Amino acid sequence: MSINITMPALSPTMEEGKLAKWHVKEGDTVSSGDVIAEIETDKATMEVEAVDEGRIGKIVVPEGTENVKVNAVIAVLLTEGETEASAPPAPAAKAPSPQPFPPKGEGAPAVPAVAPVPAASGSAVVSAKPQTTSPSGGEVGAKARGEGALAKSSGARTFVSPLARRIAKDAGIDVSAIAGTGPHGRVVKSDVEAAKSGKTPLKAAPAPASAPATGGAVATGMTKAQVLALYPEGSYDLVPNDGMRKVVAARLTESKQTVPHFYLTLDCKIDALLEAREKINASAPLKDGKPAFKLSVNDFIMKAWAAALMKVPTANATWAGDSILYHKHADVAVAVSVPGGLFTPVVKACETKSLRQISEEVKDLAGRARSKKLLPAEYQGGSSSVSNLGMFGIREFAAVINPPHGTILAVGVGEERVYAEKGQVKVGNFMTVTLSCDHRAVDGALGAELLAAFKGLIETPVMMLA
Repeated sequence: MSINITMPALSPTMEEGKLAKWHVKEGDTVSSGDVIAEIETDKATMEVEAVDEGRIGKIVVPEGTENVKVNAVIAVLLTEGETEASAPPAPAAKAPSPQPFPPKGEGAPAVPAVAPVPAASGSAVVSAKPQTTSPSGGEVGAKARGEGALAKSSGARTFVSPLARRIAKDAGIDVSAIAGTGPHGRVVKSDVEAAKSGKTPLKAAPAPASAPATGGAVATGMTKAQVLALYPEGSYDLVPNDGMRKVVAARLTESKQTVPHFYLTLDCKIDALLEAREKINASAPLKDGKPAFKLSVNDFIMKAWAAALMKVPTANATWAGDSILYHKHADVAVAVSVPGGLFTPVVKACETKSLRQISEEVKDLAGRARSKKLLPAEYQGGSSSVSNLGMFGIREFAAVINPPHGTILAVGVGEERVYAEKGQVKVGNFMTVTLSCDHRAVDGALGAELLAAFKGLIETPVMMLA
């Protein structure tokens, strides 16, 4: 029986990706573990490995195809003794039909909703690993297994390991009815075996999604056609959004629509910090004639923010619907600008690390973020973020919370300012910071307490070591 190779879910939130490259062609024989394709998500390029042995009978989705839905069939694998003639026809790849632009003054055409693609019977679950091959061909990263996903009528997906899927299929059990105990709720072998033995009851089938209310319109902004109608043809360059920009737009729109933000701003005097930084950098040993390290102001900010979150643990929080998560460590994400978007790699347990360790880790994460070499585990999770635009001369700004984080700290430029102290006019170095809080998890007084703790650490940096 032929096996459908489907688009893998490389992370719990992935809905679609780009099939960047095929490493096989029709007629090639593959074995379990062979790299057959490369998939691009908004965050990384991953290699896809075959799980089953056989011969590539048909490539359904050509390389370079974008917006391939998770669980869509991308190729057909023929088993031993099977030919293309004897194999059932593969599902055709559906290309989105172009929507014509309406004439000026007319409304945009309605775009029908696309239902998630259900997993076909006999679909092959593929494994995936980060594409970390250097231009010279040397592999520099570790393997990371992907997760299969089954689409359900409610639109949610069940993540399941390849072995668990096979056991469930042989036993005639619907994996979407099994409560997974693996990472992110993934169904693993022990879950299927417990369901087979009757030790764990199966979940009830999900209720169908209710139809949207028709009493009022949902504000979605102007359509592409409506925007183009405002400008003379030839007066602009139209550049399609890539996967990263689409995800950034979707996540931040969701954040502003669903997270009740409020903002707290104060000034921090950083003369002591700058003096400490200068002394530490001057003491750095030489390596090949250059200092072994060089701390930045942002390294101190990361350390102080992590320490502040631990000093005010009830603000180190994440909203989780009917619950709030209070984190035991300060996993702090740092915003990294890349061409076309933004990454937020996470420094795990940041409060336990020295300034030098934080500096080295941030540089490593930022470098690999810009080349899209981060593992999903390196940019997912975290409880708070730091976004620093001081290097661009921005005095102050309010950042958008990156769900599921409860807070984000926006940092402005450090600059000389005139200030009054005990009736005297003085000059000192200050920076303005603005804290954005999710009011569901962090109230106003709690956010103020957190920001005050940060200010105390920044203005007296030796306290970061206490």
